[in-house]
Amino acid sequence: MGLRVDVEEVLQARSVLAGIIRYTPLEHCRVLEERTGSPVYLKCENLQRTGSFKIRGAYVRISRLSAAERARGVVAASAGNHAQGVALAAGMLGARSTVFMPTRAPLPKIAATTSYGAEVILTGDTIADAMIAAIEYAHRTGAIFIHPFDHPDIIAGQGTVGLEILEQCPEVRTVLVCTGGGGLVSGMAAAIKGSRPDVRVVAVQAEGAASFPPSLAAGEPVALDVMATMADGIAVPTPGPVTFEHVRDLVDEVTTVSEEALSRALLLCLERAKLVVEPAGAAAVAAIMEEPKRFDGPIVAVLSGGNIDPLLLLRVMQHGMIAAGRYLSLRMHVPDRPGSLAVLLTLLADLGANVLDVEHSRTSARLHLGEVGIALSLETRGIEHCERVLAELRAAGYVSALD
Repeated sequence: MGLRVDVEEVLQARSVLAGIIRYTPLEHCRVLEERTGSPVYLKCENLQRTGSFKIRGAYVRISRLSAAERARGVVAASAGNHAQGVALAAGMLGARSTVFMPTRAPLPKIAATTSYGAEVILTGDTIADAMIAAIEYAHRTGAIFIHPFDHPDIIAGQGTVGLEILEQCPEVRTVLVCTGGGGLVSGMAAAIKGSRPDVRVVAVQAEGAASFPPSLAAGEPVALDVMATMADGIAVPTPGPVTFEHVRDLVDEVTTVSEEALSRALLLCLERAKLVVEPAGAAAVAAIMEEPKRFDGPIVAVLSGGNIDPLLLLRVMQHGMIAAGRYLSLRMHVPDRPGSLAVLLTLLADLGANVLDVEHSRTSARLHLGEVGIALSLETRGIEHCERVLAELRAAGYVSALD
């Protein structure tokens, strides 16, 4: 197999994966169809074994090692999803696995990786630190390093997602793929363009970790100096040379989405589609939500993974509710006299806002004599409802509602 993967190699990878992976469902998403005016479907790799697409590439890669190579063991670096894919695949193929993970990796991902049989070693603050440690371990012990994205076998395995989409939705016109290092979108583009060159393939990155736009502009992989995104699964500082070539030549467009869009997309998947998705896995949905009329339909959005730390899920849900106008925080000054708080709460009740928290304060330096500060957390019904609540509060004389 050369560095450039084609559809025939993806088909070969599919044969390797027969009976190993789950043929994940393609779910119609009515709420997104209402926004786009075109059919929208979700490819649910969050329901794949280990909770993400990563088992596809990991299994193909390890299965093609010689018996002698497998006997040396395999090593990987990952924030979570690749770790679990490598651990499960290695166990199924009789190879010992060691996985280096950042010290701040979510505890559920560490526990899951260990449960699949891997030895987990925590090191460094970032995935780049873990990668360096894993490569050094491979050189020192002879273990085979399993790259998370930049290898033809990995790319071919991930590309099998594209073959399934073409079978499940033959009329598809646009496929949106969440993208970090580019292994998934590279393989899917190879599979789709080799079978249906008319289908548009769009890579979606978190704008705080978007390494492909500057790399494509420079004509070669370029490393980001800093990354800042909740989507740790696609927070990769630089594309690999193999994935860069695939994206450059086969992917029609690379777009980015904001943190607010990611949180809104995760909330929509949970609330309306009844699917648990991690922030990285919701990137394709976020792109549709940000510009619903941009993509030709039928549209397929890949949900790449569902392995989310419950604590992060709670924070992202709250962030998503704020971004969607479902949650409103206010701080205002009111006269310090009996009944002032009751009057305010009655007004909010009449406006249909649900009060979650109330905090009273008389000690702020910003307060005038005879005033009390009130901080409120409200549950609202959307952006228009928030605007109405604020307008009514101002009309009632609560001029500090946005302080």
